[in-house]
Amino acid sequence: MTLLKVKIKKLHSNSVIPKYSYVGDAGMDVTCTEVFIHKDYIEYKTGLSIEIPENFVGLLFPRSSVSKKDLLLCNSVGVLDSNFRGEICFRFKHTESDVIIKTFKNIYEIGDRVGQIIILPIPSIEFEEVEELNETERNTGGFGSTGL
Repeated sequence: MTLLKVKIKKLHSNSVIPKYSYVGDAGMDVTCTEVFIHKDYIEYKTGLSIEIPENFVGLLFPRSSVSKKDLLLCNSVGVLDSNFRGEICFRFKHTESDVIIKTFKNIYEIGDRVGQIIILPIPSIEFEEVEELNETERNTGGFGSTGL
């Protein structure tokens, strides 16, 4: 296995460097250092900034524990480009419809692991416009085409 070294900067003294929970995990857990509750979303700051190497991307996902919370990650998957140097943040929509309540219940708190990061290589892409594409067994079958 190749080890990829990634530079990381703590923006606060209580920031936690992401780490794997178990050998074989794909994502490293990311911990919340600040919570900001807005009218339309809840933002979790991590107090971390990273320098993702060129030709790599950082992907931010919710943890499976989100199924026990009343939260949905706003952008489904966060994308950290290699030229981004800002703080890593997670924004969640609260699933309860009554947003007038000032204190949301069943959310993550400071010190909780709020998401995970996966860093992957990405190729440079150049599209080639063609008149036809190669046929496959699936071909144009879309949503539900496998019967599952």
